[in-house]
Amino acid sequence: MADSPLVWWRRQGLRFRLTVAAAAVLALALAVSASVLVSVLERALMDTVDESTRQTAQAVRVAADAGTLTSPISTHDGTIVQVVDAGGRITHVTYGTDRLVPLLDAQARDKVLKRGQATVLDGRPYAIPGFLRVIVLSADHGQTVIAARPISEIQTSLVTAGRVLLVGTPALIVLLAVASWLMIGRTLRPIAALRRGAADITHTARSRRLPVPQSRDEVYSLATTLNGMLARLEEAEQRQRALVSDAAHELRSPLASIRLQLEVALGHPEGQDWRETAEGVLEDTMRLSRLAEDLLALARLDERGGVPARQEPVELDEVVRQTVDRYAEARLTVCDPVVVRGDALDLSRVLTNLMDNAVRHTSSKVEVALTADGVLTVTDDGPGIPEQDRERVFNRFTRLDSGRSRDEGGAGLGLAIVRETVRAHGGTVVLEDAAPGLRAVVRLPVSR
Repeated sequence: MADSPLVWWRRQGLRFRLTVAAAAVLALALAVSASVLVSVLERALMDTVDESTRQTAQAVRVAADAGTLTSPISTHDGTIVQVVDAGGRITHVTYGTDRLVPLLDAQARDKVLKRGQATVLDGRPYAIPGFLRVIVLSADHGQTVIAARPISEIQTSLVTAGRVLLVGTPALIVLLAVASWLMIGRTLRPIAALRRGAADITHTARSRRLPVPQSRDEVYSLATTLNGMLARLEEAEQRQRALVSDAAHELRSPLASIRLQLEVALGHPEGQDWRETAEGVLEDTMRLSRLAEDLLALARLDERGGVPARQEPVELDEVVRQTVDRYAEARLTVCDPVVVRGDALDLSRVLTNLMDNAVRHTSSKVEVALTADGVLTVTDDGPGIPEQDRERVFNRFTRLDSGRSRDEGGAGLGLAIVRETVRAHGGTVVLEDAAPGLRAVVRLPVSR
């Protein structure tokens, strides 16, 4: 089954379609322009002939009214003139003009007089080749002046102009179509370069970028936007690879510990304390469980693209009270009523991670405060974190040496989850010096 014209048109290349569209618009514009030109030229020439004929007829009428007409009537521009009296008899004519039959009969003369405009008359019945433009004026004593002028030269000029336009317009269209084809091809050349550059980018050449044209036009904006997208994709891929690598490294340690403990227990069952072995395996299993939960939380945050799972009013002061009550070392100093919009479980996880870090490193106590402007602080009196490391600890799988040396230390994902979650809720989180200790400051937008 043959394709419809619309389907065929859509399958053609952009260069072909733009060229054809430009040529079609140009052809229509030139056709309209040619038609208007011929019409205006014809109207102007006819108006010139009518004005000249009317002036001649006016001069004859003035002479007829004064009784000074000569026979034959002389005209300098070849105008044919007949003067008809009240009885319909021709009294005066120009040289070589019919003296017996008026160019217009009485009814036709009256019609032209009432209309006040020139009329077209076929001159062949009067032995005059071609058509005539006829003017009729009324004189004294019932006389009528009929003035006519041949327009064969005007018609010949119009035909010649039409032929020139008929031949020249298609040639001009073809010329401009060729020029459009070349110009459009040159315009699309940067896009072809972008296509070739995109085809060269593979998994083994991820760092390559698309060529950017020198001209600051739409193609330049497209190229820079696509290069920015490639940079973001490359960064995301690098982060994903780093996450997989770090996750594999973190998983290897507890799995190796579990395997070693089980191999030793099975190799020496007679001298093995199975309860101690079970407790060690359980501890490593809990570490694996916490790591899996953290990885799942990060994956969900990445999947949502920085948007909370829910957007509902959350009484943050109640979340703080319930979380702090689970820690014996924690003391709630200030807890003003605060309502924010977001996910209560995610916000609870934020505070839990901060509390776990504070309890893990504190010397004696952990203080928690929530003010009415949505500022949540968790302060411990531990060794703190050097200023140069306070931003780095928010990266995934980042642990300071002091944290790595402790068996109860996490996988380095807690603060990363805190920052991603707080950002998803439109807030910020920073670490400050508490002298002694460390203070985590979370600022969340308050729902009014």
